[in-house]
Parts: sequence; C-alpha cells; structure tokens
Amino acid sequence: MKVTLINTSDAGGGAPVASMRLLKALASENVAVSFLAGQKKTNENAVEEVENNWWRRLKARFNFLYERLPFIFFQEKDKSVRFAFSTANAGTSIANEPLVKQADILHLHWTNSGFLSIRDLKELVQLGKPIVWTLHDMWTFTGGCHYAGTCNHFTHECGNCFFLRQPAPDDISHIGWLAKQNLYFAAQNINFVTCSKWLASVARQSSLLKSFPVQAIPNPIDTSLYSPQDKAIARIKWNISPDSKVILFGAANIGDRRKGISYLVEALNYLKEHYPQPVPVEVLIFGKNKHFDTSQLPFTVQELNTISSQKDLSEIYSLADVFVMPSIEDNLPNTVMESMACGTPVVAFNTGGLPEMIDHQQNGYLAEFKSARDLANGIHQMLFTDQSDQVSAQARNKVLQSFNNQNIARQYIKVYQSLLNA
Repeated sequence: MKVTLINTSDAGGGAPVASMRLLKALASENVAVSFLAGQKKTNENAVEEVENNWWRRLKARFNFLYERLPFIFFQEKDKSVRFAFSTANAGTSIANEPLVKQADILHLHWTNSGFLSIRDLKELVQLGKPIVWTLHDMWTFTGGCHYAGTCNHFTHECGNCFFLRQPAPDDISHIGWLAKQNLYFAAQNINFVTCSKWLASVARQSSLLKSFPVQAIPNPIDTSLYSPQDKAIARIKWNISPDSKVILFGAANIGDRRKGISYLVEALNYLKEHYPQPVPVEVLIFGKNKHFDTSQLPFTVQELNTISSQKDLSEIYSLADVFVMPSIEDNLPNTVMESMACGTPVVAFNTGGLPEMIDHQQNGYLAEFKSARDLANGIHQMLFTDQSDQVSAQARNKVLQSFNNQNIARQYIKVYQSLLNA
C-alpha cells in the first residue's frame, strides 16, 4: 500500500504541521508513505516538491496572485477577511507527478493559496484512485470561506456571503459552491476525514458533503518530542524569572482574526484589575506578529517571534504555567495539543474542537464563549491552583491516551484498507 499525502507546503501553519506529523506516524507503522508539497520548506527526505524549478516557482507565484489580487481589489469586505476566503480558481495540475501516479491512496490535506484549483482537484478525482481528504477547516464544503462563523449558508447553496463587499445570491461564494458540487458529482472514491468531531458534525450538515462518509480522526503528535522539560532550566535559558507566573500565548500568526487576541487583551486587563497576583505575572508570546502592540497587555511581555524548533517549543510550553487559546473559531489546534503534551494546562473558549481536547477544570479550563471575564477567571484558576501537579499530569495523560502517533496512524490505516478492499 503506497500512500501520498498532498498539502500546499510541508511547514508554515497548522495543516502542514499536522500532515507532516501524520507522515512520520504512518512511516513508524511501516506504511509506504510520501508527501507531495507545492512548496518544500523542510529537509525531510520523504517530501517532494512540485515547485522544483524556476518556471514552476514563477507559475506558483502567478497562481497565488491571480487568485488573491482580484479578491482583494474587488471582492473582500475588509482586510480582516483577506485570507479567510479562497476561490481556488488557479493552480497546477499534479496528475502526472510520479508520487501521484504510483500511489494506491491519495491523501489530500490543505491545498489552497494557489496550489490546486478546483479543476486540478477534479482531475485527481477522475484518476479513479481512492482519495482520503482530511479537512483542516470548512473550505471543502463552503463556497470559499475557511470558517463560516455564524453563517449557515453552506447548508444550502452559499451566496449572499458575509465576507464580500457586495453579497448577492449569485456572488463568488455561490459560484464556488457550484464548482465544488460539480467536483463531487458522481465521485464515489472520496472519504472525508475531519480532525475534530465538531468539524465532522458541521460537515455532515453541509449540502455538499451530506451524502459522503465523514469520520473524525484527530491529528497525531510525537509525545517524546513534546514532553515536560525541566522548568527551572528552561526559564534560565529563555530569560524568564523563576519566581513569576507565566502566561503563554502563541499562533502561526497571532494577528489572525480567528485567534481572538482582542479577548486576550481584555481578559488580561480584567485579570490585572480584579484578581490578586501574589507573585509577578509575565506574558510570553510566540508567532508572527506584524501589527499587534504588546503594550496593550498589563503585564511584562516577552516576544519570541516564530519558533521553528520543536525542541525549543517543548521548552517554552514547559516553562509556562498556563497556555491561553482565545480562538473564536478553531478545529483542533496543534498548539493546544503541544502545550498539554508538555504538561501545561490550557485555557480556551468552549467552541469548535477545543472541548474534545480540554476537560474543564481537570486539565485546563473551558471559558464561556467570547467571555473575556470567564477567560480571566480560568487563567487565574490555572495560575494559582493548589493542584498544579495533578492538572499537569492530566493534561499530558489526555494527549498520551487520545493523540499519540500509533493510535492515529492505525485509525488512518484502517480507513486506507477499507478503501482498497471496497
């Protein structure tokens, strides 16, 4: 059984990280697995790149701009939705790539940003090979948005899209919905997988996927890489006071509207004003930050920018007392899983796939949705609990039991085998 994982890139966001972890998890179970990326950013030998010469790189850049610029200039409601909607009207055919031709199973992940157009995806479907498609957001069953928020238009035919400057029944979201309907028409070889039970439930409600099999398999994580490190040593290395309580926040792009940094600001200011802090409190932030002014936060702040080393990340999670994830829309965030694997409890809103990871007041805290006050309450509880060792142990145990490599790889192998034996 030869499996080819397909993703826009092999690093630089949640889906690349998750799919690369799956690559290694499957390989550890002796699956003949490879990874085809539009753009290769790592040195992983099992990854091959579509953009492997100057012409292909130029074409990929053109595809990205061809898809994005018309949306920016003529369609987007405002800058906050600039990368929240993908038309997938430009891409590169990969049907003749060796890793596609030799595969018994094609396993799609995230293919946007000008990598694969809907036409290119249809070409893969028409090869007749069994396809597993892991959904890392909602795009696969919407007219173009990656997260629909409170909109339920995807349960019908999309149109009148809230992301657009001039919504209309026949706007580009409706055009995108029709293109996907055409993609899925008579396609009997696709099995959809979501990373969370929440996303599976939403996908089954969609007009596009309601007749397809949809099951939930979480992302895997290497619990030997992400494990509790010596807190005192890590704090010395990262210049953090041994006597402080440390609040950690991080994302690939902390300014992403979905990551809810405005709620973090409000919660920390409420925490400062309404809760006693018997010891100093520090805030540690990692991830790309182009616009957020950290002076809005009422505590000492240290920014680490983008951290690419998994060893460094493990140390950073371990030195913290709590990781805060104020996302208002999220599937199954890798950062939450990483923090818990390192024994650091997580405070997050009760939304999306987060309740599948966090057991309230056992290994973290689930705050009332969009309530900065309850978020502050959860942060305070996790910072000053007298059962920190127990909470830490339960956080790691949740990951060991639910998200370990072997468990997830074997669930996917069962899916592959069922398709090959159908």
